[in-house]
Amino acid sequence: MATNYGQYRARGTEKIKIMLMGFFITSTIAWLFYKSIFAILLFAPGAILFLRLQEKEKVKKRKWELNQQFKQGILSLSAALNAGYSIENAFREAIRDLSLMYEMDADIIQEFSWISNQISMNRPVEEALMDLAVRTEVEDIENFAEIFQTAKRTGGDIMKIIRKTGKNIEERLEIQREMETMITQKKLEATIMSIVPFGIILYMWIASPGFLDQLYHNIFGVVFMTIILLIYAGAYCMMRKITDIHL
Repeated sequence: MATNYGQYRARGTEKIKIMLMGFFITSTIAWLFYKSIFAILLFAPGAILFLRLQEKEKVKKRKWELNQQFKQGILSLSAALNAGYSIENAFREAIRDLSLMYEMDADIIQEFSWISNQISMNRPVEEALMDLAVRTEVEDIENFAEIFQTAKRTGGDIMKIIRKTGKNIEERLEIQREMETMITQKKLEATIMSIVPFGIILYMWIASPGFLDQLYHNIFGVVFMTIILLIYAGAYCMMRKITDIHL
C-alpha cells in the first residue's frame, strides 16, 4: 500500500508516551498559573493538541529525510543510466545501490521498489513518479516528476535531466543545512525563553512563599493570570513561526 507522507498518526506506546508528556506539560502550566485541580482538568485536552503538534513534527522530519534520500536515489538512478540500463531497469539497479546506504525499510527503498513494481505492471514511469510526488508533497520530488513527465512526452534527454535534478537537489539541501545551522542557536534561545516565565513563577514560590497567593483562587487573579498566559502563548507561537524557515 502506497504511503501518504502528508499524514501521520501516532499509535500504541508512542501515542501513550506523547499523551502523558502533553498531560504533564498542561498540568504544570495549569498548576503554576492557577494552582487549581479544576484548571488541571480544564487544560487536560491540551494533551491532544500536543499530540497533533508532535505528529506534524514527525511529518516534517520524515519529508526532510525522504528529500535527502531522494537525492541519493537520483544519483544512483543516474549512475545506472550511465552504465547502460534502461530507465525501467535503472530503478532496480538503484535499489541495490541504495540498500548499501540505507536499511531495507527506508522510505526511498520502499518507494523505488514500489515504482519498480508499478513498471512491471506496465504502468508508465512518469505516472508512478507523479503518484509519488502527490503522496510526498515534497517540492523537489514534485519538480522532478513534472520535468520527467514533460521530457518523456517531448522526447527530452532523460539522463541529462536526472543528473541536473540531482545536482539541484543537492545544492538546495546544502543551503537548507547551512540555514538550519545558523538558526540552531536562535531556536535554543527561543526554547530557553519559553521556559523562563514558568521558572520565574516557580522561583517566586520557593524564594517568597505566599507572595503570589493573592493571584490565586479569586476573580482578579484568574483574569490577570489568563491575560499573562495568553500573551505568553502568542509570543511562543510567534517564536516558533520565526524559527521555522521553509525554502
